[in-house]
Amino acid sequence: MWAYVRSAPGTYVWLAILFFTTVALHHMSPEFEQEFLRQRSTNLHELSRHPVRVLISSAMWIDGGYWAPYAVLYSVFHAQVERWLGTLRWLVVCGAAHVLATLISEGALLKAIRDGMAPESAVNTLDVGVSYALAGAVAVLVYRIRSPWRYGYLAVVLAVYTVPLAAGPTFTDFGHFVAVLIGFACFPLARGRGGQRNPKETAAVRPG
Repeated sequence: MWAYVRSAPGTYVWLAILFFTTVALHHMSPEFEQEFLRQRSTNLHELSRHPVRVLISSAMWIDGGYWAPYAVLYSVFHAQVERWLGTLRWLVVCGAAHVLATLISEGALLKAIRDGMAPESAVNTLDVGVSYALAGAVAVLVYRIRSPWRYGYLAVVLAVYTVPLAAGPTFTDFGHFVAVLIGFACFPLARGRGGQRNPKETAAVRPG
């Protein structure tokens, strides 16, 4: 277990930060928590005033207070991508998905507000979390899987992120879809990073 954690240090440092921030949220009153998270949210109001700060801080908090599911998802997806691509390239994938999907989805929301399709109050919508970066990691992992398994994985990823967008789209659903496309676009980072993996095989953790 320790060897597996050490093989993906960025993933588990991030996960540890999320654990402590989630514990902190549980000690806040509901009213204070909402205002606290709103100040760290990548909504239009905060992006227009403190873009760099909120793009970083929003990825350090989980809206909802349930950390355990993220521990599983980070181990299944983020850790695999980091071990495969290396920490630096994994960070590029996560950063690109988080930042670009946020800016594009918030840009779409701004247009919806100006066109009268969304209320003015939407500029203060609470928008924190790590799901865009996770979607990017999930998507880039398609290049790690050997055919024909790759196509089944690709179909599942597209279904998970396009069905909500088609059924009742929100700007968050749109952001997730954009993040997946960004993950797919990170193919150049995956080129030359080791052989493709058969899902039936169990990959050994590198020693050290």
